Amino acid sequence: MRMLINVPETVVADGLRGMAAAHPELNVDVENRVIVRRDAPVAGQVALVSGGGSGHEPLHGGFVGPGMLSAACPGEVFTSPVPDQMARAAAAVDSGAGVLFVVKNYTGDVLNFDMAAELAEDEGIQVAKVLVNDDVAVTDSLYTAGRRGTGATLFVEKIAGAAAAEGQPLERVEAVGRQVNENSRSFGVALSAVTTPAKGSPTFDLPSGELELGIGIHGEPGRERRAMMTSGEIADFAVHAILEDMPPRNPVLVLVNGMGATPLLELYGFNAEVQRVLGERGVTVARTLVGNYVTSLDMAGASVTLCQVDEELLRLWDAPVKTPALRWGM
Repeated sequence: MRMLINVPETVVADGLRGMAAAHPELNVDVENRVIVRRDAPVAGQVALVSGGGSGHEPLHGGFVGPGMLSAACPGEVFTSPVPDQMARAAAAVDSGAGVLFVVKNYTGDVLNFDMAAELAEDEGIQVAKVLVNDDVAVTDSLYTAGRRGTGATLFVEKIAGAAAAEGQPLERVEAVGRQVNENSRSFGVALSAVTTPAKGSPTFDLPSGELELGIGIHGEPGRERRAMMTSGEIADFAVHAILEDMPPRNPVLVLVNGMGATPLLELYGFNAEVQRVLGERGVTVARTLVGNYVTSLDMAGASVTLCQVDEELLRLWDAPVKTPALRWGM
């Protein structure tokens, strides 16, 4: 096992301590596993809270800040945070305007966020929820009833976060988040397996010279395995799978996302192929984001997420944001 860690048991706590040292604009509660923007609660604004297992960084903690999340709750590696974390986060960021939970569709996350909502509501906090389920690769995979939540989480958190920053009410911020999810589809591919600190070896077997089409962000099985394909062939397959499920009507936001171990040079090359396929299919691209945003530890590979946007959603996407991992306009 070659990992830049001390011991597996402290990897999440160590990462949070390092994040606190690097980002004084955040309050990082290492013991209770809650990351909160330092100026929270912000008067008159709906607060956004998200979270999930660690190992997908910068999701979610890297998206805490003005214009995006108010708080994030990291669980153990690939393990849902517990309800007390989300309830604590909601109490820390609620200004009285309500709290929106952004939840990826994994069974543990869904159950624990639902329990957290009950705890928060018992304390007089109004809570709404957006469930992210954008992955077109498979249905009813490991950890999931229905489609998995993947790259569209970034789009939901950014666009709904912008609506909240404008002072829009909870009902509207929730509606915007749901619209973004409904307008988004994703497809991922793995070139190597993921290794968790606790296991110290790959979590599944992917022979040399093969890839997994439709992989999940925890290494869940995809649609099929094939012999290694070129970047262009992978782009053809992924974009076709997305557009088959969501025929384009409006311009799209494009996220070409690295799984953690794929160099940026390769991601940009892959983006060129994705843009080629979209052009061939007559899809207008409004904005493109390339990088490692919704990762799976040391997995090599990439995912493509498309989100259809109208003028209002595009305006909210372009609105200022200032987080550790995503920032513009400020």
